[in-house]
Amino acid sequence: MIVAKGIHKSFDKLHVLKGIDLEVKKAEVVSIVGTSGAGKTTLLHILGTLDRADQGSIEINNTPIHTLRDRELSRFRNSNIGFVFQFHYLLPEFTAIENVCMPGFIAKTPAATVRKKAGELLELLGLKDRLSHKPSELSGGEQQRVAVARALINDPSVVFADEPSGNLDSVNARELHKLFFHLRDTLSQTFVIATHNEELALMADRKITMRDGLIIE
Repeated sequence: MIVAKGIHKSFDKLHVLKGIDLEVKKAEVVSIVGTSGAGKTTLLHILGTLDRADQGSIEINNTPIHTLRDRELSRFRNSNIGFVFQFHYLLPEFTAIENVCMPGFIAKTPAATVRKKAGELLELLGLKDRLSHKPSELSGGEQQRVAVARALINDPSVVFADEPSGNLDSVNARELHKLFFHLRDTLSQTFVIATHNEELALMADRKITMRDGLIIE
């Protein structure tokens, strides 16, 4: 599903990624680990089209995303990629189901279709009684599950998660980790997860370790 070759990225004189080669299969959960500054988040942002590499090529579902112009890249991102971050970034003035619907509305999918899918996802994630609750009325674990539903609303090819459980207590973190694998098993969902959580890293189908901008194992 993902083929990245020769990825380099620098910020001013700091060479952050120094030639990354990586492949990810469909329905695979891949964890990326390494100390702070190893380049995990930078790699995740480039694979997820939030930033561009200085050098190298990336294909997602046979689409060479490194060749796309900004507007084409935005459309591709909305339709093919989901994101889950350490902080849920839910819009506080909207309910859970409204937050989940947002990417679908941006994609111009019919509103009724989006709301139906959002309700189904929230029910799948154990939140069917929380649809009309705003983020301030939800626990941290519930907020992050809403963020996961939002990431899934457009049926993405892959979900990129950056320290998804970093802001959760151990119980909610464990539940979130189980959820990723449940979604892999039920929806054949692909995940690429940058994490410091060793338990999550070891649960993954494959663990990739980075050091100083390179994959070392």
